[in-house]
Amino acid sequence: MAARIPGFKGEYLWELDIAERQLLLLAEAFPGDRYSWRPDGARSVSEVVVHIAAGNFFLLSTVGDDAAPDLYGRPEGDAIVRMRAIIARNDTMEKTLVDKEAVIALLKRSLDAVRNAFANASDSELERPEAVFGETSTVRRVYLRALTHMHEHMGQLIGYTRAMGLPAPWPDWRSGARHLQGTGQSA
Repeated sequence: MAARIPGFKGEYLWELDIAERQLLLLAEAFPGDRYSWRPDGARSVSEVVVHIAAGNFFLLSTVGDDAAPDLYGRPEGDAIVRMRAIIARNDTMEKTLVDKEAVIALLKRSLDAVRNAFANASDSELERPEAVFGETSTVRRVYLRALTHMHEHMGQLIGYTRAMGLPAPWPDWRSGARHLQGTGQSA
């Protein structure tokens, strides 16, 4: 899909494909009985994955996308009151949603929601000013924030796999490029 869409939209979807593939590989890499593991003072594996998914839904809500009414209901009040209600629900989900299959299902659902909302947004919609976190930005920036947030916590999960002694869930691309060392070519 991303390869057929020109410009920023196609580039974003391409990057989202990468984040999605890697996040799902990471989520699958942890055995279910290790989803409760956490470093001192940090989120558990399940809490990190739920945080990523819930963050996606939260950011979509800031641009007016009601991607998960079954999870959040229809919060009433001004933007701040609605935002606080969604954050409170996200905090609860992080603590209560711990089953590996349910956590991965929520992650997949949130990634699909981001992909669908972004792919269906017009260029003018992406340029629409939006007040988020007390400052005016664009809808496009909110989608960039979602992608950045995914990568931020992907790094956290990579650290968790290493701390647990688990293998990386994808091959090291550099091992395939070692034959080029000393040839003046690059991978």
